[in-house]
Amino acid sequence: MPIRAETRNGVCHLAIEGEMTIYTAAELKNEITPHLSEPQIEINLSGVSEMDSSGLQLLILAKRETQRDERVLHLTGHSQAVLDVLDICNMAAYFGDPLIISSHA
Repeated sequence: MPIRAETRNGVCHLAIEGEMTIYTAAELKNEITPHLSEPQIEINLSGVSEMDSSGLQLLILAKRETQRDERVLHLTGHSQAVLDVLDICNMAAYFGDPLIISSHA
């Protein structure tokens, strides 16, 4: 599961590609966790092709960890797979990030 990470202007930018499922959750957690100590984190989810409750749990973990230490986490570029899970689980408000719904959804 490739995660691209770079820091620009004091913000740690992570981009997740591929699945966020039970099959990839442990590996993703290991890749994301070291970055959660950054003061500002942005996770781009536009490359997520599939997501299940394990992927959602990972995002909840990231949000909880950053909030606990008063850091900032933003989710951006929500793919249709991510939007579907957030909608089904009624979790969009929890993350508080604007969601862009495509016209061909």
